[in-house]
Amino acid sequence: MVQLGLVVAQYDKHGDVIDAMSESARTAAADAGATIADTLSVPGAYDTPLAADRLARRDDVDAVAVLGVVIEGDTDHDKVITDAAARGLTDVSLSRDTPVTLGIIGPGMSKDEAEARTHKGGSAVTSAIELAKL
Repeated sequence: MVQLGLVVAQYDKHGDVIDAMSESARTAAADAGATIADTLSVPGAYDTPLAADRLARRDDVDAVAVLGVVIEGDTDHDKVITDAAARGLTDVSLSRDTPVTLGIIGPGMSKDEAEARTHKGGSAVTSAIELAKL
């Protein structure tokens, strides 16, 4: 059975998108027979690499799925945040030799576009499980 770590970035500019993503992730794990060994909540997407690294170091975690939502703002800040998070998560995966999947939706999305992509939480978990089995 695959043991997962889950990182959830709590900052959600417009509401309940991250909650729906988390529910999608938990459902996907249960449907696949995987266990979520631990969930770490962090303030925002930029903060996810540190939490992913802490989970990836654990012997009881086979893979880490990271969830977050970055809605388009008035500046390019959303792009800066998602680029930094993606680079950091890639670095964690490679340095720890543990799959870390990117379930951070954005940048450049509206609230409606984000709400339509909450299933990406489940997709991140499904990818983590597949990679853990390699």
